[in-house]
Amino acid sequence: MLKRTPLFEIHRSYKAKMIDFFGFEMPVQYHSVREEHEAVRNHAGMFDVSHMGELLIEGDLALEVVQELTVNDASRLKPGMAQYTLLCRDNGGVIDDLLLYCLAHNEYMMVINASNIEKDLNWIKEVNRGRAEVSNLSEEIAIIALQGPLSAQILENITRDKVSAIPPFEFRSMQVSDYDNILVSNTGYTGEKGFELYCNIRHVNACDLWERIMEAGKDEGLMPCGLAVRDTLRIEAGLMLYGNDISEEITPLEAGLNWLLKWEASDFKGKEALLKQKKEGVKKKMCGFIIRAEKRIPRNGHTIHDQDGNPIGSVTSGTLSMSLDKPIGLGYLDSKMDMSPGTPVYIHMNEKIIPAEITRLPFYKSS
Repeated sequence: MLKRTPLFEIHRSYKAKMIDFFGFEMPVQYHSVREEHEAVRNHAGMFDVSHMGELLIEGDLALEVVQELTVNDASRLKPGMAQYTLLCRDNGGVIDDLLLYCLAHNEYMMVINASNIEKDLNWIKEVNRGRAEVSNLSEEIAIIALQGPLSAQILENITRDKVSAIPPFEFRSMQVSDYDNILVSNTGYTGEKGFELYCNIRHVNACDLWERIMEAGKDEGLMPCGLAVRDTLRIEAGLMLYGNDISEEITPLEAGLNWLLKWEASDFKGKEALLKQKKEGVKKKMCGFIIRAEKRIPRNGHTIHDQDGNPIGSVTSGTLSMSLDKPIGLGYLDSKMDMSPGTPVYIHMNEKIIPAEITRLPFYKSS
C-alpha cells in the first residue's frame, strides 16, 4: 500500500497522473510538462512536497548535536533562519542533503528526503547519544511549495504580512487565509523565487489551504505542478537530487559542494576523511553539459567519453531544458579531464554517440 500525503484528494480531484515515488502515491503531472515548466518560470506553480521528512532536534545540547551532524555552521542561525546542509558518514559520503531550520533557541528542524527518513533518523539517534530530544514530525506536516516570479504577489493576496520582505533562507510564522501559524519559508527547488509553506495537519486543512492559494493566484496564471516538472526545473538550476547526483558513494568535494563545508565551525562527522581527500585531491568531479545539435535526452547511467573514445565518466541526471530548448545533463568526470566550458565530450546513449560540451552551472538563472 502506497503512502498518501494530506493533499492526495486534491490530486485526485484535479485528475493528476499519479506514480509511485519512494513509496508515496504522488502526482507526476497535471498538464503537459512544458505547460507546468513555463508556468513556474513565467508566473507561478504549486507543488505538493508533503512526502519530505521533518525531524525535530531540541534541548540544551541541540546545537552541539546539530553541529556534529551537519557540515555547515548551524551556530550562524538565529530563530527564523535556515540553511542548506549535508549529513555525512565518517568516510565523507553524503547520507542526505537537507534544509535546517532554527525554530527557536535550541530547537532545530531538519527537512530531509522522503527516501531517507528512516536511515537519517537512525543515524541522528546514533550520533545524538541521548544528548537532545529527537522527534519525527513527518506524519504531522504538510508542505505546499509555491514557486515562480509571482509567488509573493499571490501569497500577499491572502496574508496580512509582506511575504516579499522575507529574505532568502529565512522564514516567518504567519496567518495565511484563515489559518494561523503557517511557517512560510523563502526556499525552493526550482531556481525561481518562491516559498514553501509548512502546516501542521492537526490544525490546518491542507486541501482547503491549497484551494485558497489556487483561488488567490487564478489571475496570475498559477498552475498545479507535478514531480516531472520539478525535475526539469531543478536540473536547469543545477540543483542535485539525492540518489542520482549525490549519495553515500559521493563526497561533498566530488559533488562541488565544498562551499558548504565549514571546517572551523565544528568536528562534524566526515571531517577527517574530507580533509584528507581535500589534501590528496578528488578522483572525479561533478560537471554540467549541454547537447546543442540533437534532442536526445541524456539519462542516469549513460557513459561519457572523450574525443578519443575513452570512458571518462557517467551521467547522473538529464532532461530537455524547456528554457534553453536543448538537452542538458549533470554527471561525474575523471578529475584529470579538462572541465573548462566548451570542452567537447561524447554521451553514449543506446549505441548512439552524441556530441556535447561542458558548460557552467547553473544552466538557467532567473532574472
